[in-house]
Amino acid sequence: MPIAPRRIGFVITLLLVWAFGLAPALHANLVWDPRTGWRVEGGAAVPFLDTPAGQAAKSLMDKARRAEDAGKAGSALSGYKRVYKKYPTSLFAAEALYRSGRIYENRRQYTKAFRNLQRVVAEHPAYPAFTEVLGSEYRIADKLVQGARPLYWGFIPGFKQREKGLEFLEQVVANAPYSEYAAISLMNVAEGYARSGDRDAAIDALDRMINNYPDSFLTPDAYLKLAAAQASITQGPPYDQASTQLALTYFQDYTILYPGEADVTIANKGFDDARALLAESKMTMGDFYYKKRSNYKAAKVFYNEAITTYPDSPTAERARRHLARIEKIEAGEDDPEGTVRGGPRAKRFWIF
Repeated sequence: MPIAPRRIGFVITLLLVWAFGLAPALHANLVWDPRTGWRVEGGAAVPFLDTPAGQAAKSLMDKARRAEDAGKAGSALSGYKRVYKKYPTSLFAAEALYRSGRIYENRRQYTKAFRNLQRVVAEHPAYPAFTEVLGSEYRIADKLVQGARPLYWGFIPGFKQREKGLEFLEQVVANAPYSEYAAISLMNVAEGYARSGDRDAAIDALDRMINNYPDSFLTPDAYLKLAAAQASITQGPPYDQASTQLALTYFQDYTILYPGEADVTIANKGFDDARALLAESKMTMGDFYYKKRSNYKAAKVFYNEAITTYPDSPTAERARRHLARIEKIEAGEDDPEGTVRGGPRAKRFWIF
């Protein structure tokens, strides 16, 4: 009985040894030498250069790189395009896409640049300079979000494409959700949406930032921005206070999680402002039942909630005074200030 498991374990071990042993050989690095052109260091793909196709691809890559170094962007782009179209699976294809993406970026053809860089991510995930590709994508996206104008065909000014930049930033997050660019991309997404007036999308981006990257150095700032965004939703005491409750939570979380941060005073003020608004909302409801409905039981509930929400506030003091008046009314005394007239109003008859 135990023979089969041992055989399976042995086979798995052999596969792991083969995989980890072969992995370094599969990664080949392209190195540029101005004198001899491109050369391959390491990797199982080195024999490719000895084939006619490999020599042809290397010749195209050498010409394209020399044109690039000479400032002939058009010739370089044409050469790189021939490489990744004619030899899409070769080790030169990823480099050609990457370098053409950089040229397009310098020419402010941002959409073409991002498209080529994204092809490196999708088609060549083992590309050694993967981090540089992400960096280029982030830089292009950020430029667009900040309002950079693209150039059509490399010389005709175009319109701003902030929404396209936000789309690109989201793509960077999707490409490498645990890279150094993910958290900052989400923060810039939130800022971009806030600038465009899409508060819900900004809140969503900040919420993802906090939940997915709790250890990022940007997370404290995300907490403050999220709290401020939630606090800005409520239009005043008479309205729904669900967002105010969320703002309270985020401000309080900030003070608990980051007590040593320089902005803790801002968080404390935001917390107090949100408490004041929430207490005033409770007070408004209490006044409605007290003055408009003579429903003392309901009024007392809301006045007590106003006191509990912010005990040291002027609103709490007003609530205590109203509670004292209600106690006197319930004890059979008249309303001290005549603000409430109990019982139904007498009917009036008009003679015309």
